[in-house]
Amino acid sequence: MNEVVFPRAEDGRRSGSALGRAVVADALRVADPAAAAAAERESDWRTGYLRHFRALVEAGLDGGYDIARAGLASVHSRMRVTSGGDEIPLGEAFAAAAEPLDTVTIHGDSKPEQELVLPYRGELLRGDALLRRLDAWVRDGTIEESCAEAVREVAAEPDWLDLSDQRLVVLGAGAEMGPLPAVLAWGGTVIGIDLPRPRVWERVAATARQSAGTLIAPGRTIESAGVDLLTGLPAAAQWLLGIEGRLVLGNYVYAPGAAYPRLSAAVDALTEQVRAQRPGAALAFLATPTDAFAVPAAAVVQATTRFRERPAAAKAFAAMSGNRLLQPNYPPGADPGIADSLVPQQGPNYALAKRIQRWRASVARHDGTTVSFSVAPPTRTRSVLSNRLLAAAYAGAHVFGVEIFEPATSNRLMAALLVHQLRKPRPAAPSAWTDETVGAAHGGLWRAAYQPRTVLGLAAVRGLPAALPRPPRG
Repeated sequence: MNEVVFPRAEDGRRSGSALGRAVVADALRVADPAAAAAAERESDWRTGYLRHFRALVEAGLDGGYDIARAGLASVHSRMRVTSGGDEIPLGEAFAAAAEPLDTVTIHGDSKPEQELVLPYRGELLRGDALLRRLDAWVRDGTIEESCAEAVREVAAEPDWLDLSDQRLVVLGAGAEMGPLPAVLAWGGTVIGIDLPRPRVWERVAATARQSAGTLIAPGRTIESAGVDLLTGLPAAAQWLLGIEGRLVLGNYVYAPGAAYPRLSAAVDALTEQVRAQRPGAALAFLATPTDAFAVPAAAVVQATTRFRERPAAAKAFAAMSGNRLLQPNYPPGADPGIADSLVPQQGPNYALAKRIQRWRASVARHDGTTVSFSVAPPTRTRSVLSNRLLAAAYAGAHVFGVEIFEPATSNRLMAALLVHQLRKPRPAAPSAWTDETVGAAHGGLWRAAYQPRTVLGLAAVRGLPAALPRPPRG
């Protein structure tokens, strides 16, 4: 079986840490050789990776596209695909013969939603109520003004919601954060790809049947639908290229642990293979808010004002901790600031997988491709809540000015931003970091008073009672 794998390290093992260290160093080398050397010397990548991923942002403030191109080139040159007893470069995977995949189609029988509706805390926000919520989020620093403005524009142009003129490919069809439910509800056609797991496809199919849209998936029946992109790249590419219409390749995949960067590399290779033959294809990504980003001066001003006005008790507690806790989010006057919200519990494999996606979004937009890229809010997804510390921290995050979203709110909000960016594509900015701030819905992490890692433990303590499983009644 052909499978996307890490290259072998010097000791013969396939190591995600060795790959991450090498890729980050290769990316940094084009802009900051000293930072690249520091990454190469990092002896404990599992805990030391944080500063090197931040360095990628700092080194890319003046442009950043060269870093993104170098990082992607490193991933593609290093990753391997097993072929029998041999290994081949990632890009050669598509030359292998593949048995054609069947196609199953499901048509919904509901009427399409013809206005933008946002589920939020038990309500369905529309019209003026939606606009008031957007204003409140901007005022509270939960989302950027550009995010609110885009959603307002989509709400004012409800015809935009009908994406039946596009073929949205949702790689990770069952993802909680993906746009599949929204686009189907609006009457669009979704090309869904996910693992061949019947329970996933039962859920996706039920969503499609209750919608106004059309779901197309690889498989003879919905029970047998799906393809593993780590082992089925040639077949997936062949199948996608048989879909007529303008493709929008949406990357919403996730895998635990070391499988995630392998999967992210596989999806990137698939994306480039399809784009080479369908150059008009668009791309779509969601960025995690728990990453490092450069942010505009206005975010720094709001965060530093909040830090300056923090209560006396917070000052005293910080002093008692030797100023290790409750540190300021930014130095005063930083322009741009570095919003370093990397969470060590998510690990270097997660960071690399998400950085591959960010790099592809930047490079593709710079090359003239239509790209939808938005920083999504911190959200109570199953994958996040499976980590007890993060589940507790999310439950207590509101104490520190961060709003955690429910999946139903996040995926509809992100789908609205997808619509806006497809209907009003924009050219690349001179520096990649400014593009990444457009439409950001970071939940308040960029504008909070405190550096997130210095309050993570405190938020977890505050939220622990709410995060603990409740005993059964009776």
